[in-house]
Amino acid sequence: MKSAVTTVVSAADAAGRFPSMSDFESVKGSFDRAKARLEAAEKLASCLDKFTNLAVDAVYENGSYEQANKDKCVRDIHHYLRLINYCLVTGGTGPLDEWGISGMREIIRIQLLPTAAYIEAFIFIRDEIKINDLMSQQAETEFKGLLDYLINALA
Repeated sequence: MKSAVTTVVSAADAAGRFPSMSDFESVKGSFDRAKARLEAAEKLASCLDKFTNLAVDAVYENGSYEQANKDKCVRDIHHYLRLINYCLVTGGTGPLDEWGISGMREIIRIQLLPTAAYIEAFIFIRDEIKINDLMSQQAETEFKGLLDYLINALA
């Protein structure tokens, strides 16, 4: 699994070099943001079901997608948010990369689920839910950064 440390070490190893000072600064920055990430993870954990239901209801209420897919979408959005929670704890995108983006993209494709609905749901969570009422600005930034990462990966 990739964390901030393993990502830096792997990148340096792949380039055939020792980690540089900028690599170490990157790791230090990750450690400096750890408190905000853990706050975001704690708050997200307490709101997983709420965020999932609000987002899926918003996406499916306009009738653009088949209601038969709604339960699967709820399951998957919840799964993605749990992976984001895990990423917040580890300080890297490894869980999302390994279990969410490559694996879930294939599941979405095989089950003929609309990827656009997932993207809309994550955009709704990022832009419409008052996250700043739940966590500090830095924690919100960490959470929204991972949402952006996921949105871009699915797009």
